[in-house]
Amino acid sequence: MIDVIGLGVTDRALLSAAAQLALENAEFVIGSERQLKVVSHLLTKQQQVILPPLAELAKLLEQNNSLATVILASGDPLHYGIGRWLTKKVGVDSLNFHPAVSSMQAACHLLGVSLQDVEVLSLHGRPVEKIRAALKVMSPLLVLTDKNSQPQRLAQECLAAGFSQTTITVVEKIGYPEQTVRKFYLDDLLNKPELSFDALHVSYIEPQGLGGCLPEFPGFEDQFFITGMEQGKGMITKREVRLAILSLLQPSHSDVVWDIGAGCGSVTVELAYWQKKAKVYALEHHQQRLKCLHENCEKFGVSENVNIIIGRAPQQLSELPAANKVFIGGSDGELLSILATSWQQLPENGLLVASAVTENTKFQLQQFAEQLNEHQQVETLQIAVSKGTRLAGQLLYKPNLSVTLYKFTKHDAK
Repeated sequence: MIDVIGLGVTDRALLSAAAQLALENAEFVIGSERQLKVVSHLLTKQQQVILPPLAELAKLLEQNNSLATVILASGDPLHYGIGRWLTKKVGVDSLNFHPAVSSMQAACHLLGVSLQDVEVLSLHGRPVEKIRAALKVMSPLLVLTDKNSQPQRLAQECLAAGFSQTTITVVEKIGYPEQTVRKFYLDDLLNKPELSFDALHVSYIEPQGLGGCLPEFPGFEDQFFITGMEQGKGMITKREVRLAILSLLQPSHSDVVWDIGAGCGSVTVELAYWQKKAKVYALEHHQQRLKCLHENCEKFGVSENVNIIIGRAPQQLSELPAANKVFIGGSDGELLSILATSWQQLPENGLLVASAVTENTKFQLQQFAEQLNEHQQVETLQIAVSKGTRLAGQLLYKPNLSVTLYKFTKHDAK
């Protein structure tokens, strides 16, 4: 059995009776150098080990599984802590958790804000651009950072997103005698590179300003996407069609999605933006579109849950993790092969959505639909959009090419 003990926010641990007993009876104690120092007054004969990288920690726990083990954690082990990793690695039945006040909770109390009114975001070991998906006017953020996401770097992201009036409050050394709370405007941080912050800090961000291209409801404007062409033009699925595709796919947090022929990434980006825990594999081979795809993922802060795959379908598909949902937006003349490969690997209740503009592609999708057995569910629709414009001062509607969508739901024959 492994006891996971949260130490709270203090320079000298004040543990519950159960946590203190577990520590006193432990034969093996694992923690960072700082954490071991916090409990040094409670350690006597226990073997002490500095917390190694997780891959090495797994081996260490396996080698010492017969010893009474304690793993030290900061605050709440199951809130952006080591607890989640441990539950997956050794199983809940092998763990006893002893939570304490987290730095997030303590920071909120210092600032007089309610934790339920704040979005908590961890950038520890994650791309800083992830913050772009969370920045919204009047929606405060409490951010756990690392050496790559210091307050000055966060200020750059806020400014780039159009939130020029944002304030960032930095709470350092929470629970220690040297505890400080400092509030900055963006200019304070951007114009003073000499400012330094203790490694133990959290940042409280209050976004203010006009904001940039950070929407709060599905349906990004086409002009927000980078395409290498005039705003709103280029190889993207346009907003009205994109919304229909997302509605047909019904993305959920546990999904693994293939976006085949991702182009500049409008479907990939919007899917990943609204469903942050879904894993999206965007397949594209065209160099200019790949460049725009990368830039759009960074711009919207979805690089963490989007995997960009360079290559062509169907050849590249065998190297991808199995998907439960597939969108085919481009096929380079290989649609029938892509359909067959994608459909074969889908699980029960898996979805395949495909779009078509040309008559040949529509025919191939209908041909595929007719080949399926009666147990499979097929839904199809056409979307024809006409947008208002001006000619000689008069309003007229200019039609876009209609798009045909097919949705196939896979059911095993009973």
